[in-house]
Amino acid sequence: MDERYEFSADRARVDRALVHRWLSEQSYWAQGRTREKQDAAIDGSWPYGVYEREGGRQVGFARVVTDGATFAWLADVFVDPDVRGRGVGVALVEGVLADLEPRGLRRVVLATADAHTLYKRFGFTSLVDPERWMVRGAPVDRAR
Repeated sequence: MDERYEFSADRARVDRALVHRWLSEQSYWAQGRTREKQDAAIDGSWPYGVYEREGGRQVGFARVVTDGATFAWLADVFVDPDVRGRGVGVALVEGVLADLEPRGLRRVVLATADAHTLYKRFGFTSLVDPERWMVRGAPVDRAR
């Protein structure tokens, strides 16, 4: 990662207004998410960020939904478009996984429509047995 940036697991550093704007306006998976819903999602999970060392501006966000013992879901991974290509996404995922590693989780999952190459760098693969997995909820628009 570019030396201008630093990873943090400090939930108090998360710029909630900025994260809400990113996800509700620019992501393909959370369009229209309310601020209240986004704040509840942050409160109910482990949030992470990447920040500019000088000034502290947030440039990346991710959160993990987990029981802290056996399972985790990596969600809402987003990098500010102005800094993409500078290693921020790699540093973000690397930092999250380093934070999870000592916990000995059996499985970490995620869903992505466009960042397979990034996640493969960290050992993520397609489901070996997708027929065992099920979902309940609104169908996902596969075109996005």
